[in-house]
Amino acid sequence: MSLLTDEVITRELGTLPGWTKDGNAIRKQFTFKGFPEAVAFVQRLVPGCEAADHHPDVTINYRKVTLSYSTHSEGGLTGKDFAGARAAERVVGA
Repeated sequence: MSLLTDEVITRELGTLPGWTKDGNAIRKQFTFKGFPEAVAFVQRLVPGCEAADHHPDVTINYRKVTLSYSTHSEGGLTGKDFAGARAAERVVGA
């Protein structure tokens, strides 16, 4: 999979409210009612991540979950990262 251009990255970020570019990754922090809801969100992400064989870096700070996507094997952002971000948005809304 090839790396995305800055133009494509900017366009894709425009379709994903709250997601930002941070170096070679895209990132968003989600806030939940409490720790159990934050952990449950991450658990709901697992099946899709496994099926896509593409996993975010995940940080859980009590009720906040930060997801960071980057295609490490390519050294930057690819379509897989934006697909992962979209999948996370569907999961959080479920």
